[in-house]
Amino acid sequence: MKRADVVIVGAGQAGLALSHCLGRAGIDHVVLERGLIGERWRTHAWRSLRLLTPNWLNALPGAPYDGPDPDGFRTRDVFLHDLETYAGRWRMPVECGVEVVSCRRAGEGFVLDTSTGAWSARAVVVATGHCDRPLIPFALDGAKEARGIHASQYRSPGELPPGGVLVVGASASGVQIADELARAGRHVVLSVGKHTRLPRRWRAKDIFWWLRETGHLAERADDLADAESARRQPSLQLAGRPDSADVDLATLQPLGVELTGRVRGIANGEIAFAGDLAASVAAAEAKQARLLAEIDRFAGAARPIRRDPVAVPSSYQRRLSLNDGSIGTVIWATGYARSFGWLEPSALSADGELAHRDGVTGVPGLYALGFRFLRKRDSHFIGGVGSDAEAIAAEIACHLDRNGRKAA
Repeated sequence: MKRADVVIVGAGQAGLALSHCLGRAGIDHVVLERGLIGERWRTHAWRSLRLLTPNWLNALPGAPYDGPDPDGFRTRDVFLHDLETYAGRWRMPVECGVEVVSCRRAGEGFVLDTSTGAWSARAVVVATGHCDRPLIPFALDGAKEARGIHASQYRSPGELPPGGVLVVGASASGVQIADELARAGRHVVLSVGKHTRLPRRWRAKDIFWWLRETGHLAERADDLADAESARRQPSLQLAGRPDSADVDLATLQPLGVELTGRVRGIANGEIAFAGDLAASVAAAEAKQARLLAEIDRFAGAARPIRRDPVAVPSSYQRRLSLNDGSIGTVIWATGYARSFGWLEPSALSADGELAHRDGVTGVPGLYALGFRFLRKRDSHFIGGVGSDAEAIAAEIACHLDRNGRKAA
């Protein structure tokens, strides 16, 4: 059995950030990754994907951005290269191709069964990310012509079967995929549910500059009236285009994207949509107006011109056949659920989520990192995970000092 003081599960930005912090503190550790470094960026992202956050915001511990394009948006492949370079520069002890099958308490520590053998550790950090298991809310009951995939399986327009495409979900992934498909000449129907609309740039600054300056990114769960509702908020309706252009419902309609309401059900090869498009758009417009007004008050200057509201079509499809040849693919841009079946039940809440407070679970020595709103609003952002990693590293150091540890 192999041993380490700390086992980090996952070698994405969260796991690597923590590895840097533990290494600087001289804490013996290993990072176990079931695939390659940044595996989900490799397997859960389409080819043209760019990061939603500007380069200046994407610093990791020990690796501030110092390139020539601070306001640009890195491609997926460039970011993967950066992660690999980061791990190599700091000689992080990453073991790839090691899948953790189970993690259980053993005395004052843990035993982890993996695909390559067992590990023992005094502390374990779950850094598997917020995007774990693709969530598909409905089966394509009775569909003979159309096939369904999750957004994480989408790669490019040319790799889809012929025909129109129904994209379900209008958050960041949904609008970007709809935009790419429409520009490639595909007929696209976009099923719109709850979403958050914001401009890519406001008052000549990226919207994330304002979110940082106004304190939104640093908001903690205790600062909010309903933290659980905040955790469930959809991702911002943004894209990281080189021209910093908006990608939202208002920009999609001129491309021919057809809007409709959220999916209500699927039966006998037919999808039924709710008549809630206007309500969903109105809610997003109201939330955007409140946030932009707050930014305007913070800026303390004359208000700029208001953004044009999304024009809701007077009529839209309420039913759509999956067997008449009009739709070849349904893409579910409906988010993810977490999968913690490999952890012992005492670490989980009633809904199956990892129970923690600020990344510290009720199981001594078990920690979480990289999850949405772990400690603050930007905990799952590339640039937000660093301060969380430093805090978790400090918690681990205290735990090890109480229980004894070996030198790195």
